[in-house]
Amino acid sequence: MAEDIYDKLSDPLALTIFIITLLIPVAVGLLAMLRTRSQSDFFIGGRTMSAFVVGLSAVSSGRSSWLVLGVSGMAYVSGVGAIWAIVGYTMVEAWQFIYLGRRLRKETQRYDSITLLDYFESRFNDKTRLLRITGVVIMIIFITAYVAAQFNAGAKSLSTAMDMPLALSLVISGLLVMIYMVLGGYVAVAYNDVVRALIMLVGLVVLPVVGIVNIGGIGILREMLMGLSPAHLDLFSLGAGVIIGFIGIGLGSPGQPHMVIRYMSIKDPVQLKYSAIFGTCWNIILGIGAVSIGLVGRLLVPEISRLPDEDPEMIYLVLSSGYFGPVLYGLLVGGVFAAILSTADSQLLVVASTFARDLYEKVIARKRQIDEKRKMYLSRAVVILSGILALMLAWVAEDLVFWLVLFAWGGLGAAFGPALVMSLFWKGATREGIAAGMIGGAAICIGWYLLFKEQTGVYELIPAFPGAVILIVVVSLLTRRRG
Repeated sequence: MAEDIYDKLSDPLALTIFIITLLIPVAVGLLAMLRTRSQSDFFIGGRTMSAFVVGLSAVSSGRSSWLVLGVSGMAYVSGVGAIWAIVGYTMVEAWQFIYLGRRLRKETQRYDSITLLDYFESRFNDKTRLLRITGVVIMIIFITAYVAAQFNAGAKSLSTAMDMPLALSLVISGLLVMIYMVLGGYVAVAYNDVVRALIMLVGLVVLPVVGIVNIGGIGILREMLMGLSPAHLDLFSLGAGVIIGFIGIGLGSPGQPHMVIRYMSIKDPVQLKYSAIFGTCWNIILGIGAVSIGLVGRLLVPEISRLPDEDPEMIYLVLSSGYFGPVLYGLLVGGVFAAILSTADSQLLVVASTFARDLYEKVIARKRQIDEKRKMYLSRAVVILSGILALMLAWVAEDLVFWLVLFAWGGLGAAFGPALVMSLFWKGATREGIAAGMIGGAAICIGWYLLFKEQTGVYELIPAFPGAVILIVVVSLLTRRRG
């Protein structure tokens, strides 16, 4: 039973640490409120964030429990080949910090843009608001579903850990995020991401080290894995198609609005090279740690039938329960919950900025003068409304939510990644070309998944990303204005 993992939380000390881990974000939100005085502060931290905060916040907001539970579970089943799942996004995000991020930061300050769609509209002088409206529709569909899925995952984790009804844990999950976001906006989200990144670092470094020591060292680990199955030590055992698909995950990174706004928030764009060091080291260390947990777990818990619900993604929690005392265990179980919410809060902030800034302020009420105080009230109100919408979706439309989330990373990556890269690095891009790339990228991603993925095994972002680039180039050349 899954509940067996959480028996140690009945220890008062473990439970106290777990609850403190859940409440830390609210305290951070209260402190962040002192730095949040304008809409720019609320959505991008007023462009005042440090290299360290931007580096850790950018990478941790993109990982969620997928890294902590998903990659470790993948390594438990497949062996060292799971490392390919981290190679693609690690390389792409290192490039983003140094090249894409620096250029985006300069361009968004030049245009006084505080959202990605602000930038697109200003970059192409789009008086028709074609790009903004297209982007709003795509973001609302994919990101709202993404937030709902994160709330649902967080609620299930909390429900199991605390033995409470799922509905109550869902409400608590949503309220925790909404409270500190309403208080501190982006500043609260960014600093909470740093705290969570450090908690995840502890878990994914200390746990495999403890496991390897218990096994008898790396040499014995290797010998035992070879005896269990040589494929577990074969980097290429998964096959070319799966490896290419794993590497292709990285193509989604430039199109994740909740990640790229981190680059817009840094105080000095030159400092992004240091963010690259912090973020890339975190990606590498935690990726290796997650794979190591899966390998160690395969030896310490060799039969998958011994895992709760026979789910390999539970290996992280099983090992934590077996090898850590109440203090560290309470921290790490809270860390799993925090990892889920670290993505939820970042995405909810994007949804809020999409509704408040991109839809209401720039489209519906574009002819009105709205003062800064009213903008702040509006932004905070939209956070609450967006959070409630995501909670409702998580509760009443779980099947729809998870269907949309299947395409969310790929869909956002295909819709906004090529558009952002081409707008920053190709002067020939036009408004119509970028719009075609957004719509076409998302459509190719969904179409490939539904029609071809099962037969080919190729991840949908692999054809969708270049397909969107081709659409941008062709349509831009056809619509380029002479003179």
